Parts: sequence; structure tokens; C-alpha cells
Amino acid sequence: MAGLLLPALALAGEYNLTVDRVMIDTGDFVKEGIGYNGASPGPVLRFKEGETVTINVTNNLDTTTSIHWHGLILPYQEDGVPGISFEGIPAGQTFTYEFPVVQSGTYWYHSHSGFQEPNGAYGAIVIEPEGREPFRYDREYVVQLTDKHPHDASRVMRNLKRMPDYYNRQQQTVGDFFADISRHGFMTALQDRMAWGDMRMMKADVEDVQGFTGLINGKGPAQNWTGLFEPGERIRLRFINSSAMAYFDVRIPGLEMTVVQADGNNVQPVTVDEFRIGVAETYDVIVRPKTAEAYTIFAESMGRSGYARATLAPEQGMEGPVPELRNPPLLTMADMGGMGGMSHADMSQGEMSGTMNHGGMNHAGMDHGAMIMAEGGASDPFYAEGSGLVPVAANGGRFLSYADLRAQKPLYEEREPTREIELRLTGNMERYSWNINGVSYDDAEALKLQDGERVRFKFVNETMMTHPMHLHGMWSMLDVGAGKWNPVKHTISVQPGTTVFMETEVDAPGQWAFHCHLSYHAASGMFRKVVVEGGPDQGNTAAVKVGHEGGDA
Repeated sequence: MAGLLLPALALAGEYNLTVDRVMIDTGDFVKEGIGYNGASPGPVLRFKEGETVTINVTNNLDTTTSIHWHGLILPYQEDGVPGISFEGIPAGQTFTYEFPVVQSGTYWYHSHSGFQEPNGAYGAIVIEPEGREPFRYDREYVVQLTDKHPHDASRVMRNLKRMPDYYNRQQQTVGDFFADISRHGFMTALQDRMAWGDMRMMKADVEDVQGFTGLINGKGPAQNWTGLFEPGERIRLRFINSSAMAYFDVRIPGLEMTVVQADGNNVQPVTVDEFRIGVAETYDVIVRPKTAEAYTIFAESMGRSGYARATLAPEQGMEGPVPELRNPPLLTMADMGGMGGMSHADMSQGEMSGTMNHGGMNHAGMDHGAMIMAEGGASDPFYAEGSGLVPVAANGGRFLSYADLRAQKPLYEEREPTREIELRLTGNMERYSWNINGVSYDDAEALKLQDGERVRFKFVNETMMTHPMHLHGMWSMLDVGAGKWNPVKHTISVQPGTTVFMETEVDAPGQWAFHCHLSYHAASGMFRKVVVEGGPDQGNTAAVKVGHEGGDA
């Protein structure tokens, strides 16, 4: 078995995709969804760097659809975002995408219309490089993760709007309060509970949506997707997180993983036991099983409410042990940046910026533990119980941090940014409203950039949630303090109460989307249109806004 890479669907460089109603069987439940070529996920598309690809997309739905090529650098008219880069693909019609392939690595594609993506409209992209890669492997597999919920995505959104904790199955109980009293004393426990109450949230608010089944390549844990190997082979695993909402902590008990790519770009190899993959991110790792036994790929959701599971084995039918879910993490006041005593309504108005007192701290360039210590985590009485922001690898192993990522070689010349743009990530959990700088997408002006400039974006997360921020059409250099060796990514996670910087080489004239990749956050308004001016003729495009109550995550 040579891997989960399908043959070309038509002539070399030409592909045909149909968008269809499909049935999705998770092993736990069966539901109707949306897929490509009759299945969800859709086929793995394999491109070659330097070629021009033609993709004919036929819409068999009774509503408009689209396909966005996530992480690909291409002309904006081919980016696939209705109302920004084109009008969408009407029901019953065929639209042809055509663009040059100017990169290599692991990426993915998904609908950018309504809630079609969380309902199953996604697939993987593998791009072979023109030259040799700086690492070797004998076999490769795509490992595409998602969080399939038994409820239709529109129903999930309606439930969140009516009751934001509708899907929170780990809410704190009276029993938990008495347990806190026995561990920390009555006054400490009471003060902690009151502080969270003032913010109208709970320390278990790590995930918005629970009750899903984790899938790997469309297979639930009971269905056990399996990739074969010969002992001693080097296996490249192309991890993609195509979830609507779930972050996953990934490990393969018994195997170390050497991370060689992040978001399709080569990084200096770093060996870890576990890594967290944010929604829309990709990580390529190499493993080398030396014995003829089964190894479990275990992807545990950040909130420990569910998991995806697959197997690497020398033959079909073998299974490795499946770890138990670890205890759910609880946010601490240190995680919240000292936000206790403030209501969420205050936070949504941006009034906490003077209270957080980050002192310009660049979280991305720091070890997670060091960040918490610097902001007072060590003195927080609940710090030792575990934090949603300080992941710890199983059995004391090494957990990948953004600070571990270094580019294999610089993509751009090092230079000073021409300006800085601050983007405050804001929201109100009670109303389930998410936005940027306190303004929702429908009320926001487009963010205008100039072709040729280098912009330093400052993300200030004033919410309790982690937000994976995705800028279409351009690469972004995550500031981890490594200068020209900073990793180049298309999606950057910003954790609660932290400030993260990234720099973008503005080299793609046109109109682009910039949004949180949590489906229900983008649909609620954490979304911007970016207009890059001053380049070659940009042509005409739709000036209509994306309808975000329907969602375009």
C-alpha cells in the first residue's frame, strides 16, 4: 500500500470534482452531509510544483457552493471565497479553476459557502516539490483530522446562539466546588468561583462544541483507518486539521515524531513526543517504527471531550492499545491574563486592554510554561490542576511549541516592517458573538494594504478562546524571536489573554479573506476582507459582502 494518495482524476494537471450530497458513517452515527466525488473527505489532489492545474468543479447541490484552496498562493480570482474573490458556483453549474502551482507541501481544500465545510466538504492537497526535499522517507500517508458532529452545522450554530454552553459537557458542578474547598480551602475556592462568575464563563470553557466523533481520513475510532509499513521504514505522515472547531493533541505511543514541515513549509527538524494542531494547520512528521507491531495514532481534543484514532501496522487487522482520555484541562486566571472580576460584556467592548498588562510580551517567542510563569501562573492556586494553555506531553515527553519552529531557509529577505496593525480578537460568549476590534464583519470596513509593504500584525486576544487566524493569499512569518528563521505559516493560533505578532510580505494584489478558522466564530463575525492595492491590474470582482449569519468559515 503506497499511501492515501489517489491517481490523477483526469489528464495530468487536470482534475474533475463534483460537489454532492453524501452519507457520512462515523461508526457512531450516520448522517447526510456534503462531499466531493461522492465521498467525504474528497479525493486527495496531487499537484506538482511548477505546473498549472485545471480543476473542473460541478455543483450537484441545490444551492451555491465554492472551493477554497487553503494555503495555496494563487491569483485572488481563483481563491474561492464568494463575495470576495468570485460569485460562487451556482447549483447545477460547472466552474473551472486554473492556477499555477508555485509551492510544495501539504495543504487542503474546502467549501467557503455557508456551513458546507463542517458538513463534510473538505479534502487534502499534496504538492510534490520540483527539487529534492531536505529529508528522506520511504512511504507517506495523509492523516486528515476532523470533528464530525451528529447535528447539522446550521443547527449547531442556532443552538450556540440560543445557549452558548449548549455543547459544554464538562461544566463545573457543586461537587467540583466542594472538591476545590477540600484542596484549597473555602475562601480560595469561593473567590475563584466568584471571579469566573463575574466573567460569565467557566474554567471548563476550553471548547465551544463537544459531543463530536473524531475522524481520521473519514474513519471514526471504531473504524480504525490503518496505514501499512515495513519495519525500519521512514514514514511521512501529513497531518491536516480540517475540524470545524476542535484542536487536537497528537501522539503515537512508542514512536517519536520528527516535525519537518509546518503549514507546507520546511522547518529545521525537531523531534517531539506530542504536538497540538490547531484548526486549519498542517504538520508533516516522520516516524520510523522498527518493530513489527501496531502503533496507535491518537489525536485527543484539546478539551479532552473526544478523540480520533488510527493505526500504523505491518498488516491489516492489527491494533495497538488506545490510550484513555486524559483529564479535561481547566483554564486558570493566569491563562485569562488576570481578567478576573471583569464581565464578558466589558471584554467585548475592548475595555480590558489596559487591565491585561502584557507589557508587550510576545507569547509566540516564549515557551508556554515561561509565559504562564511570567504572568503570575505559579502563584495561582489552581495552576497545578492543569491549564488549557500549557499542554504537557504524556509520560513526561516533549511537547512541540511554536517556539521550537525554525524555517529551514528564509522565504523572504529580512527587513523592517513598514507599519504595524493591531487586531484585537474580541467577543461575547453570552451572545455568541465574535469579532475583531469589537466590530463584526458586516459592520467593518475592508482592511487596506499596499502591494510591496511588509506589515507587522499584532494579535491581542481579549477572549477566553484560542483563535486560529488565517490570512488568504499571502504567507505570514510567525515571530518566535528567530529573525529571518521565523517559521512561515498560513494559520496562526492565538491563545487566550496573549499577544502574538506575525509579519506579512504583501505581494498579492486583489481581495482576500482574513478570519478565525473556527467555523462558528467566523460565521459570527470574526472575519475581515483585505484589499491589497497598488499592484498590477486587479480586474473586476464582486463587491458584495459575504453573508456571515450563514457562515463562511
